[in-house]
Formats: sequence, structure tokens, C-alpha cells
Amino acid sequence: MIASIRGAVLSAGLDHVVVEVGGVGMLVHTTPVHAGAARTGQEATFFTTLVVREDSLTLYGFAEDAERKLFELVQTVSGVGPRLAMAMLAVHAPEVLRDAIAGGDVPTLVKVPGIGKKGAERIVLELKDKVGVIGGLATPLPVEPVAAPQDENHQQVVDALVGLGWSTKQAQDAVERVAKTDDAPREVSALLRATLRHLGR
Repeated sequence: MIASIRGAVLSAGLDHVVVEVGGVGMLVHTTPVHAGAARTGQEATFFTTLVVREDSLTLYGFAEDAERKLFELVQTVSGVGPRLAMAMLAVHAPEVLRDAIAGGDVPTLVKVPGIGKKGAERIVLELKDKVGVIGGLATPLPVEPVAAPQDENHQQVVDALVGLGWSTKQAQDAVERVAKTDDAPREVSALLRATLRHLGR
């Protein structure tokens, strides 16, 4: 098990970061918030979970160990895999997700693409007495702006949302609605976060 990695950031996308460890670039899948906080050339530390499949080894990374444990915990529920668990943490901050599970807040959970009412109820039933033991969840560091052409920004956000489970039309409509607001962010990571908040309402 690779429990954590630390090294210089070689590159970062909307949902992943490549960290150099011992001369090897490790691709770490993470939430848009954490990916947006990574800066090329600067050192980054991720608490990680390695998911092993017959045809792949996928590394998922988090800013806090408690967040990693929450990622692993939700996957103990039938029907929740790494991709859905990551979508849950992308749509909701860890503390919001934990509170929703502990409090039986089904409407909050169903805002995540791929989780229906029955699935949310099952998550609450199986985990409401377990999430309380996970502590130490911290607020992510603020993300610095990253400039890019606006059309390209929108498409990157749409692609990221599709990767998290929304349909292309849902993603495009949401991005367009957010982009038309008076205080719409222009940077990719900020626009993605704003769109996720919009979709989570």
C-alpha cells in the first residue's frame, strides 16, 4: 500500500497531479480543489490510496488523511467504487459529506451524479454510525488563479464534470449558466468549483 507521497509537482490537470518521487512521475487522481491548488515545481504531499485492478493500478490522493479514510469508508457500501467516491468528495467538501451521512441528509447525497435515493439511503444506513470516528478534516488551501482562453476553460470544465458522472448536456448547461452570472470566475479551477456548487444545489 502506498499511504502517502511527497515530491515536486511536474504537472496538474483538473482532476489529477503528477508528482515526482525518486525520479518517477506518479499520477495521482484527486479532487478539482486539490488539483487546482497544486503548482508546477512546488512540493506537494498527498495521502494516498492505491486501487488495484486486473488491468490497472490507480493512485488517489488527498490533502488530509481523514479525507482519504472517508474515501475508503464510502467504498465499503455496495455499489460505491473509487470513481463515485471521488465524485462525492468533488461535489461536497469532506465535512459536508460526513455530516450528511451522519445526519441522514439524503437530499444532499443525491446531488452527487450516480447516487439515487435508494443508494443514498443505503449509504446512510451503513455508515451513519461509522463516519463520526473520522476526524481532522481540514479546509483546502485557497487556489491561485490560472489564466487560459475562455472557450478552452469552459471545455475543460465540461470534460471534468463528465468525468465525474454528469452527462455532457448537463455539464454544458451548468457551465453556461454559471458563466453568464455577473461574478462568474474566469479561471478553470474556480469556474469548476463554482459549477460544482451550482450542480450541488
